Amino acid sequence: MIPVLIGIVFITFFLTRILPGDPALMIAGTEAPDDVLEKIRNDMGLNEPLYLQFIHYVARLFQGDFGFAWHTGHSVLSDFATRLPATIELTLASFIVALVIALPVGIIAATKKESIVDHISRVFSLIGSCVPSFWLALILIYVFYSRLNWFPAPLGRLGNGISPPTSITGLYVVDSLLTWNIPVLGQALAHLALPAIVLSTGMMAIISRMVRSSMLEVISQDFIRTARAKGIYERTVVMKHALVNALLPTLTVIGVQFGLLLGGAVVTETIFSWPGVGSYITESILATDYAPIQAFTLMSALIISFTNLAVDVIYGLIDPRVRYD
Repeated sequence: MIPVLIGIVFITFFLTRILPGDPALMIAGTEAPDDVLEKIRNDMGLNEPLYLQFIHYVARLFQGDFGFAWHTGHSVLSDFATRLPATIELTLASFIVALVIALPVGIIAATKKESIVDHISRVFSLIGSCVPSFWLALILIYVFYSRLNWFPAPLGRLGNGISPPTSITGLYVVDSLLTWNIPVLGQALAHLALPAIVLSTGMMAIISRMVRSSMLEVISQDFIRTARAKGIYERTVVMKHALVNALLPTLTVIGVQFGLLLGGAVVTETIFSWPGVGSYITESILATDYAPIQAFTLMSALIISFTNLAVDVIYGLIDPRVRYD
């Protein structure tokens, strides 16, 4: 993990410096005099050699300083603290939706191979993994908001005039449940539904396909035929013997996809005006604001690395044959 994170810090820093655009021009405007632009560049350290800028950046990282976001006027850490709960809520909702749908679909498709259910699930998996999230988001907004009016306008986490629940976790759904604020709970779920569906679609398709292929491989093995020959109920054979043994490759995919959800949230949050870290990074890119982009990339790498580590540990809990000495 350590070499990976070092590489991420190095590559991200230098890639952001190659991006077109001048932060000084974005701050002061194109009509600003040269002396003003030069002062801004000096204050931001942009006139220093790249290697010195990199050394100063790494030194600040070790101090827990991720920089200052000039386009918001706050430190990156304070902006992340404000926006991260919204992204966590969207990511967790998408993850739950994907698992609740993908696991049963994959199991049924494997146990009923070549049936109509299996064919439908395979078509869904192909479409879900190919359709761009931004296109799906626009289609769902058009159908379910503009035409059917089943969901509220995709503008944030709550409707206009609705006050957020008492902040306990920062997750509106959880906080409204803990405070038993039913009107806010309904609003939070209604605004969360469409972006969660969009963000979960790709993950759903990949997991269901992986569950199906892993289950088919396990079901064809001798110990499954032996369990059936002993007269064990089919549900027990499928859930206790086949599914448990098919979970290892599926867990790997789930771990990778969970880490990638954060990156996918950038597009989804921007389209649905979701006030999370993803839309914040989009604003930072458009404003050529280096610090938030670098912090987000590093945070994403950390989340993916620790997710992969957690998956490795879970291997040993599920399969007694896996041991780490």
